[in-house]
Amino acid sequence: MKKTQSKARRGEGLYIVLISVHGLIRGEQLELGRDADTGGQTKYVVELARALAAHPEVGRVDLLTRQVIDSKVSDDYARPEESLGDNAWIIRLPCGPRRYLRKETLWPYLDCFADNALGHVRQVGLMPDVIHSHYADAGHVGTRLANLLGVPLVHTGHSLGRVKRERLLEKGLKDEDIESRYAMSRRIEAEEETLGNAYMVVASTQQEVEEQYALYDHYRPERMVVVPPGTDLGRFSPPRPRERRPAVWQELARFLKKPDLPMVLALSRPDERKNIPTLVEAFAGHEQLRSHANLVIIAGNRDVIRDLDKGSREVLTEVLMRIDEFDLYGQVAYPKHHNADDVPDFYRLVARTRGVFVNPALTEPFGLTLIEAAACGAPIVATRDGGPHDIVRHCHNGTLVDPLDARAMGEAIWAIVNDREKWKKLSDSGLKGVRKHYAWEGHAQKYVKQVKSLRREASRIRRGQQRLSGKLAKADRAIISDIDNTLLGDRNSLRALVQRIKDEGQGVAFGIATGRRLDSALQVLKEWGVPTPDLLITSVGSEIHYGPEITQDRGWEQHIDHRWDPDGLREQLLDLPGVELQPKVDQRRHKLSFFVDPEKAPSMQEIERLLHQQDLHANIIYSHDRFLDLLPSRASKGFAVRYFADKWGIELQRILVAGDSGNDEDMLRGSTLGVVVGNHHPELRRLKGFQRIYFAESGHAGGISEGMDHFDFFGKCDVPGE
Repeated sequence: MKKTQSKARRGEGLYIVLISVHGLIRGEQLELGRDADTGGQTKYVVELARALAAHPEVGRVDLLTRQVIDSKVSDDYARPEESLGDNAWIIRLPCGPRRYLRKETLWPYLDCFADNALGHVRQVGLMPDVIHSHYADAGHVGTRLANLLGVPLVHTGHSLGRVKRERLLEKGLKDEDIESRYAMSRRIEAEEETLGNAYMVVASTQQEVEEQYALYDHYRPERMVVVPPGTDLGRFSPPRPRERRPAVWQELARFLKKPDLPMVLALSRPDERKNIPTLVEAFAGHEQLRSHANLVIIAGNRDVIRDLDKGSREVLTEVLMRIDEFDLYGQVAYPKHHNADDVPDFYRLVARTRGVFVNPALTEPFGLTLIEAAACGAPIVATRDGGPHDIVRHCHNGTLVDPLDARAMGEAIWAIVNDREKWKKLSDSGLKGVRKHYAWEGHAQKYVKQVKSLRREASRIRRGQQRLSGKLAKADRAIISDIDNTLLGDRNSLRALVQRIKDEGQGVAFGIATGRRLDSALQVLKEWGVPTPDLLITSVGSEIHYGPEITQDRGWEQHIDHRWDPDGLREQLLDLPGVELQPKVDQRRHKLSFFVDPEKAPSMQEIERLLHQQDLHANIIYSHDRFLDLLPSRASKGFAVRYFADKWGIELQRILVAGDSGNDEDMLRGSTLGVVVGNHHPELRRLKGFQRIYFAESGHAGGISEGMDHFDFFGKCDVPGE
């Protein structure tokens, strides 16, 4: 990806990172309604990015989304970077297979996306003031990225899994069908995790806060902020007197016997939740409405229905079957194609014909189309479930109905179409209300005010951890030490070392690499008064976490899983004499630990040969003539250190590692600067003579300090003789 530092920032304004992973996102000609993943959210995040970038206190906005390289979609989605105007960019990052995938299949690849997002932020060279995730999948990514960088997380759900599951169950779907189609449990798990980590949740309506987010275990009303989305009032405006009919009118007219009748318009993607078949039934079942109006259904774009995804195919098939059942031919239009520029013209046709815009969705978190319709002068009838409550309360421009009551829906539409005075009053109120409450400029102003407040709060909450939070994104060197008998052992020298690292500030990251379990490592560090490290490599290199939130590096977990067969390894080792399994508490997903009696057990070379003969792959770590650990072949302290260096962009010659025993050897070798403390185990003597490995006279933390002086670690990082 090419760098954008030349345009990185205007002044010293806020740097805001938005994340919206799924769907197809580009700056122009959004393919709204193409499928279930290209709905209002894609439009919302693009317009939000532009609106925030236009605010005078914002310096840069990056909208991170998935890169898609697929002959079935436009090449636009393969471009790594796209400008959205001054100070705003779409950044497309690799995430799993290159082809376009529906959001339910993206879960296994989101940790890869998070790693690539981290790489982008480091490349930009600026610390974000806030990470703002959109939808559950981006929440999973945003939680990891915000925790790694130590910056506040903001989240917008757009729609919520618990609410959707309830609605689908009400419609008669079974739990197992919901799970297989929507990966619902994984989605809800991610939503809970995100809510537990978010500093602020941006909701569109108060109803969304009180009735939808309240279903979650991590619901915290004090973290919820209602900031309604904006709309582009430059695009969405009422029809001008005596202006010519737009081109889309001809497309609709070919379906209709009397195309000048009032238009009852529905515009959404063909998703089951949008409840379009009920609107068809409402229109058909009201004799007067059917005689005095036309129904227009804009349900995404299609060439052949059978080629659509299953959900869209089923919805459109049901719509066509109801049109046929009620014999609505000549009274309903359902064009196959439209583009984003046509949408304002559809709304203006509703206004010109004195019709009604209808949103019959089962639940609607906000209802951006309702705002757009109102901005064009169209009255509305909408579901009473969700955001339309607030829109009608602010704009006084329509009626709310039970989305499952087709008769009531038809009556509400007819009551507006049949009353010219009421129609005019609702139209005028909508125009005024949208300009007052739903302009993007006002949204951006509220958003920036909240973010500035959030930044102050985050600073106050983390004051005691500030030297840790986000340090990895700024560090250009790192100190990584074993714990037992290396970092720990002498309290005086330890206190001096900790203070010395602290005095060096944000440029130096501090990490540990240990054979201990994570919980054990944290406990012993606390007992010795050591602050939570920025990096924790535990279980002999099989696990990586980052402080202070102890965020697990799932990319490392996936990387080392290659050819790992713990059951086969365990079976082979336990058949050997002098080898005994350590307690269950010491076993990890990617680490098998054994006690070894060296007088009875085969040599390590013999064990390695045996495993090779059985086509079993493992990294064998033997230390202190007693402890044997089997790790995946890609896992060790040394491999973990190098993975960390590559991920965070820190040169290996600027990483100082310290150890005392054999399980530290592979991280001491190579391009890193190695320190063997004075109290080291004899098995490390074979490393003497390596120019990049210094054998200290002092023991424990004092030896580490001695090594730092030897290499001028806080200066040039000198390697003698090189």
